[in-house]
Amino acid sequence: MDLKSNHTAPVLTDPPPINKSRLGLHSSLLTYPPSRAAYSPGILLIPRKKTGILDDVRSSSWLDAMKSSSPPHKKITKDVNNEYALSDTDAAYNTWLVKYPSAIASFEQITNHAKGKRIALFLDYDGTLSPIVDNPDCAFMSDPMRAAVKKVAKYFPTAIISGRSRDKVYQFVRLAELYYAGSHGMDIMSPVRQSISGDHPNCIKLTDEQEKEVNLFQPASEFLPMIDEVFRSLVVSTKDVIGAKVENNKFCVSVHYRNVEEKNWTVVAQCVHDVLKNYPRLRLTHGRKVLEVRPVINWDKGKAVTFLLESLGLNNCDDVLPIYVGDDRTDEDAFKVLKEGNQGYGILVSSAPKESKAAYSLKDPSEVMAFLESLVAWKKSSPL
Repeated sequence: MDLKSNHTAPVLTDPPPINKSRLGLHSSLLTYPPSRAAYSPGILLIPRKKTGILDDVRSSSWLDAMKSSSPPHKKITKDVNNEYALSDTDAAYNTWLVKYPSAIASFEQITNHAKGKRIALFLDYDGTLSPIVDNPDCAFMSDPMRAAVKKVAKYFPTAIISGRSRDKVYQFVRLAELYYAGSHGMDIMSPVRQSISGDHPNCIKLTDEQEKEVNLFQPASEFLPMIDEVFRSLVVSTKDVIGAKVENNKFCVSVHYRNVEEKNWTVVAQCVHDVLKNYPRLRLTHGRKVLEVRPVINWDKGKAVTFLLESLGLNNCDDVLPIYVGDDRTDEDAFKVLKEGNQGYGILVSSAPKESKAAYSLKDPSEVMAFLESLVAWKKSSPL
């Protein structure tokens, strides 16, 4: 997607059904130069207007996209016996489960397919291993969840792929036996393989805290000064919006509005719009009550999964079954890679019905933990 410098950055929204993602592995990363404007399905180019301070945001459906990231509250009804009956939301969820069956209820089917194969596990963090909380700095992993992840990593190569910075997600997880990819896959630390270092110019060898040689891959490294500049600008522009929080995730900037009154969401969007319109090489995506500013490069969580599989020596192998568990729109890129390659399963974590490229679902982090524990028990009981 190429952009003119006098246009604002594209906005990726999350309406159902989910539009086709821009995927397909390329041998090189393409930075999109500001040469001409283009339109793609699911991407809104926001025109600059002079009439009214909030016209840009309102006319662009930013507010609708922000609201869509907040699932509606359940409405409970009572039947004639005065007992609680299924709400419309529950009924819709149960219908949705027909298309996206529970990974726990379908565990035998999953493990039957996994027989004779090596499982590689990829996990999102927020909303998957930890609950979504009001303060993003307090999205702590429970001790039982950490124990479950530690055990599953003993039997299967396991990686965390998060929108958080790699350092920050490591501070939350604190398990050295995992592989970590931060900033939606734009900051990856992986095992050393000569083929990886040679194919990717942004890949360097270094020694980690355990004195092991690793590859550090940062395809968006040239954007660091720009991201830092945008972070500082957004901190200033949102400082008077009560509840707004700006987070620097190294290769992306997250503007959280979970604690902002809904009547002020438009103000948050306008603050982001006013800063982002000066950076055509950056784009905006919507998450769960968060606006994320990211570089416009040909890289996403799907490509991060492919890169990690290659780093682990598990790519192009018929005896490998990748499983990706995540709750966010950005995880759809990984789900799509697994689905289109017919090589593994995506598992969506969601308590509300929504379209997805995933094959299975889990309701919340507690079910994710149960699924991980089931994988360990299955592996222990499996013949060598």
